[in-house]
Amino acid sequence: MAVGREEVEIVKPRSDKREYRRVVLENSLEVLLISDPDTDKCAASMDVGVGYFCDPEGLEGLAHFLEHMLFYASERYPVEDGYSKFITEHGGSRNAFTSSRNTNYHFDVNVDSFEEALDRFAQFFIKPLMSPDATMREIKAVHSEYQKNLLLDSRRMNQLQKHISEESHPYHKFSTGNWDTLEIQPRAKGLDIRNELIQFYKEKYSASLMHLVVYSKENLDEILCLVEGKFQEIQNTDKSTSRFPGEPCSSEHLQILVKTVPIKQGHKLRVIWPVTPEIQHYKEGPCQYLGHLIGHQGEGSLFYVLKTLGWATSLFAGEGESYWEFAFFTVQIDLTDAGHEHMQDVIGLLFKYIILLQQSGVCKWIFDELSALCETEFDYQDKIPPIDYVVSVASNMEIYPPEHWIVGSSMPCEFNPGTIQMVLDKLSPDNVRIFWESKSFEVSTDMVEPWYGTAYSMNRISASTIQEWMSYSPDENLHLPGPNVFIPTDFSLKISGEKINLPVLLRKSSYSTLWFKPDTVFSTPKAYIIIDFSCPHASNSSEAEVLADLFTRLLMDYLNEFAYYAQVAGLYYSVHDTNIGFQVTVVGYNHKLRILLEKIIEKIATFKVRPERFAVIKEVVTKDYQNLKFQQPYEHAMYCSSLILRDNTWPWTEQLEVLPSLEGEDLTNFLPLMLSRTSLELYVAGNIERGEAESIVQHIENVLFHGPQPICQPLYPSQHLTNRVVKLGTGLSHFYCTEGLNPSDQNSALVHYIQVHQDDIMMNVKLQLFALIAKQAAFHQLRSVEQLGYITELMQRIDYGIHGLQFLIQSTVKGPGNIDLRVEEFLKMFESKLSQMTNEDFKVAALRQLTQQELLDFFNEYVKVGAARKKTLSIRVYGSLHASEYTTDKNQPAQPSSVQIEDIFSFRRSQPLYGSFKGAYGGVKL
Repeated sequence: MAVGREEVEIVKPRSDKREYRRVVLENSLEVLLISDPDTDKCAASMDVGVGYFCDPEGLEGLAHFLEHMLFYASERYPVEDGYSKFITEHGGSRNAFTSSRNTNYHFDVNVDSFEEALDRFAQFFIKPLMSPDATMREIKAVHSEYQKNLLLDSRRMNQLQKHISEESHPYHKFSTGNWDTLEIQPRAKGLDIRNELIQFYKEKYSASLMHLVVYSKENLDEILCLVEGKFQEIQNTDKSTSRFPGEPCSSEHLQILVKTVPIKQGHKLRVIWPVTPEIQHYKEGPCQYLGHLIGHQGEGSLFYVLKTLGWATSLFAGEGESYWEFAFFTVQIDLTDAGHEHMQDVIGLLFKYIILLQQSGVCKWIFDELSALCETEFDYQDKIPPIDYVVSVASNMEIYPPEHWIVGSSMPCEFNPGTIQMVLDKLSPDNVRIFWESKSFEVSTDMVEPWYGTAYSMNRISASTIQEWMSYSPDENLHLPGPNVFIPTDFSLKISGEKINLPVLLRKSSYSTLWFKPDTVFSTPKAYIIIDFSCPHASNSSEAEVLADLFTRLLMDYLNEFAYYAQVAGLYYSVHDTNIGFQVTVVGYNHKLRILLEKIIEKIATFKVRPERFAVIKEVVTKDYQNLKFQQPYEHAMYCSSLILRDNTWPWTEQLEVLPSLEGEDLTNFLPLMLSRTSLELYVAGNIERGEAESIVQHIENVLFHGPQPICQPLYPSQHLTNRVVKLGTGLSHFYCTEGLNPSDQNSALVHYIQVHQDDIMMNVKLQLFALIAKQAAFHQLRSVEQLGYITELMQRIDYGIHGLQFLIQSTVKGPGNIDLRVEEFLKMFESKLSQMTNEDFKVAALRQLTQQELLDFFNEYVKVGAARKKTLSIRVYGSLHASEYTTDKNQPAQPSSVQIEDIFSFRRSQPLYGSFKGAYGGVKL
């Protein structure tokens, strides 16, 4: 029974029609019930106030390991992975994560399966089973996760920051765990890791430390009955929330300059100060206020100056890592090569801006504007999937009082200049930690972080040195931002009498096609506009694709100081290249959306290459391409599969080869050619009337096609682009073997793709149903049982209307050739499971007009090993641990039904293509 049902008025968005109720069960479990009659998914999240800060000394990663182990089985549901199977087969998903102070478990599922899913979920917190066999397997899974992250710069730099702190403070800990911390070291100490795990669970997990959010279609009383019946048996040992007093950084960890070597190309500065946590003053928002100003990108801002000098390409400022007892304020700057050479000037300018804030005082009008923007954003926030919502709210429940569980710290509303000044005073040279990342430090480091092997060196840096840098830095016109003219004031809804459920073709001409969908569901003052520019000359060579990429990035660069104010005010935009040209997207409050859109179109029409910005953007693009060799092996395998299957695509290696010779003049000459023949396809949706949508299109046509000197002309019928896919040979298995791009990466990867059919409703249903049934079985066998790798997934794949299945596996345990064999063995094993399914099993995913026999026939025809109509493509990426297997596998004699792909482009040219759905002139692009 619920013993506490305090009537709390929970602050919620103005547009939120859901109902909420806070209750406390007899075992002290605090619960938030959410009723949403319109939802098509139910969800739940349990947030446990135990994280890796609680790891016992010498058992690093134990809390994370428990997160992995908890969902295997329970006394009531003893079948291993039965929970995951049930969730997956009923249209849901599940996951969990471990942070410093919390571990969060969550799932979503179809509405009609929620009660059983919730019961299975609850049992893990009542009587979980953690078998010895599963224990050993899951240690390997944790280690595989660790290996996956070894070469990720974000993980490496985060751990380095923790490493350079007080060893006695929990912030210093290694959170993930690996084979060494969870198997080798405990065994050497005579510890049984499973006993330690169970003991940790019993000692730490208590209902008094748990917060549950349950999101359902039922009314609140019905949800309460459901929760009381399933969660009140969770044991309550009256544990109170752990506190971790003391600062993680003493004087020896402040006033330091750390030079460190990243994996990827590029230079980065992270300037960090310990500050009072925003959580303690969340209504006053000191870090939000300071982050808003230091991270601003309009004229006069720090970033504007650094960008004008050609020293920086991005800047973020705000509270980074945050805990109840301590937090860090971070300014992160991506530097150009020139900025790297002027690091001291960059730091000097940053501190000059901080002094400007000190001298200007805390401005009430800026706080009021920020507060109003936050309130608007909160009131008109988009409805997010239930699973994401419950995780967000559950994570807030330990931190904030019940009335602010939803809003959290997103809406500062109390102006307190003293609190803001207190945090600002912390941003001083006496309190700073500077982390400077660059490949150029490879020969000058003398220390190594132990968990990820990050090389670094550390030197003291005095306040007087920073003062010196400030005095030498350029005299630039740094100033505070002006009032934001993009702040919306008209939130009225444009009521459409039309009940349009699907986009309609509103307008069509030789210049453009307009699709329109007014908002008849969400009732928010927002609109969404996508414009696809189809430009045949943008994608007919590697050089053209690079130039189109440079154009879109320069356009974004030019727009920034004007459009940044729009972004702050909730108007978001992007311009990026596509495989047929480029795309413009504008989304947000409709009141002033057209002003921004027309500015973007004007910039396109009047685009001129600025040599100094071209050089900077070219440098950024070059590094982006160079860093592709550091992508994860599974990402490389996915890339190779797309390159083989998708016609008229170009390899990034060619694009990287083209880049050095390109100059601003090349783009100046290319742009008129690219735009000379253009077709527009627009999608306009939201709080917008059809007349306004037509007016927007007419304006764009007038600017681009009907000016005194038109820059665009319509496409010829022969120029309409199509996206076509290679049609793999029936009954054949195709293989492509390649070595990993990064010799330091031990991971290998496999993409095993089964091409099935071109878009067809019934075939789509059969494929979707098979994937639904097989997905969890594949995960259980290949990851949980065989422990091939942390990244193991079976999914549907769609390439421009061509449907198939795809196994994706990354592993250090086996080479890709062996993994390929394991995939085929799984399919053989699953064949018998599929044929033995009972009617009860099958109704799990039963669909109208689809019988179990039809599903078996589908499997036997398209998926079964050796099926006459089966078409497969295996991409095998060999990591450093399996380098010797690369030569062996590649030189094996081809089997009668197998095709070894030696050269991607020769193979692609030799293959037939599926027909395109775009087809005739003016058709729909897929």
